[in-house]
Amino acid sequence: MADELSWHAQGQTLILRGELNRDTLPTLWQQRQGLLDGIRFLDVSGLKRVDSAGVALMLHFYHHQQQRGATLALTGVTDRLRTLIALYKLQAILPCAPSASV
Repeated sequence: MADELSWHAQGQTLILRGELNRDTLPTLWQQRQGLLDGIRFLDVSGLKRVDSAGVALMLHFYHHQQQRGATLALTGVTDRLRTLIALYKLQAILPCAPSASV
């Protein structure tokens, strides 16, 4: 059984935990309105698994913030996620910050 996905905001950081995949992201997607208000960092260090749907959600969040004139950077990116981002050639689009300033 897949781990559940949970999230909470801490300062300017939205922290994700569990698995971010096509089975777990619908709840996060449904609650996305207002979720990114004041958020500048997406902490993914607590994610055990991310699939292509999860990367697509991160890309959507980044684009959403960009349209609002805000920035969004990923923090806590694992080597596996960094590889997935590279496979889709999204390194220039999904910025990875070394650490979040909360």
